[in-house]
Amino acid sequence: MHTENNNSLKPGTQGHRYKTFMSNKAKNQLRDIMLQAHTFIRKNGMSLSEALKCAWANAKLRAAMTTRIVKFYFLKLDGTTREAYGTLKADIVPATLDSGRKPNPSVQVYFDTERGEHGEWRCFKKANLLRIA
Repeated sequence: MHTENNNSLKPGTQGHRYKTFMSNKAKNQLRDIMLQAHTFIRKNGMSLSEALKCAWANAKLRAAMTTRIVKFYFLKLDGTTREAYGTLKADIVPATLDSGRKPNPSVQVYFDTERGEHGEWRCFKKANLLRIA
């Protein structure tokens, strides 16, 4: 009779082949995307597919804006489409003082580089993001 060491199949042992690791940062990002999608479903009546697509687009936009100026499109409250060039890159954005205002999680704030001579802070509803160019 052939006996084999079964330690390689037990979870938590050194030889366990199916154990996967995910960093806390990645878990938190996925959790935030799912929470935002759930909010889109509740408040805007989106389907799960639409909500997840919009939540991922918002996450990608925010990540891109921290590194460069991004061209994107969103739906304004009056129903028209707006083309915007925005960033959150630290060396482009002017220093700001704490206003004491509570941040609104349903709104994306960005620094509009096209507005005026020195730019201007603007925002849009996250659920109204159409696409990133």
